[in-house]
Amino acid sequence: MDTTKMGTFLQQLRKEQGMTQELLGEKLHVSSKTISRWETGVYMPPVDMLLELSRIYGLSINELVAGERLSPETLPHAAEETLTAVLKEQEIFQMQERKAFWQKKWNKDHRSTMILLALFLLIAYLLGTIFDLDWLSLSTVIAAVLTSLYLTNRRASYIEHHLYDDKLEH
Repeated sequence: MDTTKMGTFLQQLRKEQGMTQELLGEKLHVSSKTISRWETGVYMPPVDMLLELSRIYGLSINELVAGERLSPETLPHAAEETLTAVLKEQEIFQMQERKAFWQKKWNKDHRSTMILLALFLLIAYLLGTIFDLDWLSLSTVIAAVLTSLYLTNRRASYIEHHLYDDKLEH
C-alpha cells in the first residue's frame, strides 16, 4: 500500500472540494496537523476516518486507499490488492507486538539472574583490579562478554519459540 500516493490523492480531493486542511480537520474533528500527516503519507487515516472521507468525497474506501479513482473494471482488482496489503501489514504489526511481549516477559522472568550475574562479575572485576590480578580482571571481562552472548541467544530462542512454535501447536 502506497501511503504517499494515497496522501497525494487525499490532498487533491480536498483541494477539489475547495477546503483547507483546517476546514477538513474541523469536519472530521481532528487537527490540521493530522490532515497534513495523512496527505504527506506519514500516517494512514484510521478506518473510521476513511469512512468519513469516502462520504465527504463521494468515493469508495478502496479508491481512497488506492490513491486514485477506479473504474468498475479495476475496482475488484484494487480491492483485492488493498485487502492483501492490509492483512500483511496487520500480520507484521501483530508479530512485532508479540515479539515485544515475549521479550519483556523473558527480561522480567530473568531479571534477578541477570542482576546476580552482573554483580558477581563486577565484584570479580573489582577484586582483580584492587589486588592487581590481571588474569582475574581479564577473565571477568571475557566471562561478561560470553555471558551476554549466551543470554542474548537464550532470549532469542525463547522469543522464537513463542512466536513460531505456538502457532504450529494450534
